[in-house]
Amino acid sequence: MSEVRVNNLSNENNTGGPTISGITTYSGRHFFVPPQGDTASRPEDCEPGSLRFNTDSAKLEYFRGNTIGWVEIEASSPELGGGTSSSNQNALGARAIAGGGFLGIRTIEFVTVSTFGDSQDFGDLTAAGAIHGKQAVSTETRMLFSGGYIINAIEFITVASTGDSTDFGDMTIRRYGETGVNDTIRGILGGGGSTTPFVPSHNGITNVIDYVTIAETGNAVDFGDLVHTGFPGGSMNSTTRGIIARQNGPVGPTAIMDTITMRTLGNATDFGDCTSDTGSNVSGGVCNATRGILAGGYLSSVINVIQFITMATTGDATDFGDLLAAANNNRGASSKTRGIFAGGGTPSNSNVIESVQIATTGNSVDFGDMAYVGGDIGQITMNSNAHGGI
Repeated sequence: MSEVRVNNLSNENNTGGPTISGITTYSGRHFFVPPQGDTASRPEDCEPGSLRFNTDSAKLEYFRGNTIGWVEIEASSPELGGGTSSSNQNALGARAIAGGGFLGIRTIEFVTVSTFGDSQDFGDLTAAGAIHGKQAVSTETRMLFSGGYIINAIEFITVASTGDSTDFGDMTIRRYGETGVNDTIRGILGGGGSTTPFVPSHNGITNVIDYVTIAETGNAVDFGDLVHTGFPGGSMNSTTRGIIARQNGPVGPTAIMDTITMRTLGNATDFGDCTSDTGSNVSGGVCNATRGILAGGYLSSVINVIQFITMATTGDATDFGDLLAAANNNRGASSKTRGIFAGGGTPSNSNVIESVQIATTGNSVDFGDMAYVGGDIGQITMNSNAHGGI
């Protein structure tokens, strides 16, 4: 048996190496080092199945082709945690949790995203009628609800259990309707309608962005500002970047998107525009690590549109498909493979939950129903423990 040891093989310009074909065995007992680089340096001309280490996310990723792009390799997933039914309160699968609302609604409910079915009771929020929100922030273990018409409170729940919320801290200012993005460390809250202790102001829209460390408790800290002052809508995030859809200040015919890098501090920058037929804002946002999806609209005759973006790039949204029915102020949550949209005004309030497969395109399908009616008046807040930021 012969043995050849070579430290390096490359062409004369050090830009390439040999192609190894057939069945190849690596017998080393330590490790091998794959190519590595940050998110911005991801190559676009590689073969499907290409492997690299992302220095921004500290995760391995592989290329699934030009349509889907680079996808993280997950060592574990909440979707594989043993959940078998939306009615199983001890299910460990990817959980989507909705809570709060307008005028005293404190209910928290959940579904298991990998199954179909109606929502089940989780517990109650501490502050009645406090949320009136959009997107919560959540890691695999903890979800945060924030804000309200006359308070600046932040509350949290433990996702894998059931029960009432616990005080976390306060936002920097009182506001309602803010939207959130997060990775495994930071929860970031952007925009919203600023309020006084006595009078909520529909016109007092703020561009403030706050952040907290989700695993700890305490008050939020200033992060920066949105590009323009406009009421926020749906949000999406990869492990590094957060994207917030919002009104085209103050009310333009087409919603636009801001983006931030979540581990830094500073003001948001422009990402691109939503599709032109969804009105001045969109509310429902879902995502895996590479693709973000928005659904519904506002102040438009056609608000059943679903649209998507590739989050590693910047640019305008592309048509994905249609909702079962038009939806205003619906909410979104997702696993790594499936997105769900709940509630919304059609124009009357709806308790319907719809779902899409994130990596494909097409119309939504029926998932189940929320146990209480939420929507334009309900103003629920929603997210999951398995979205694209974690």
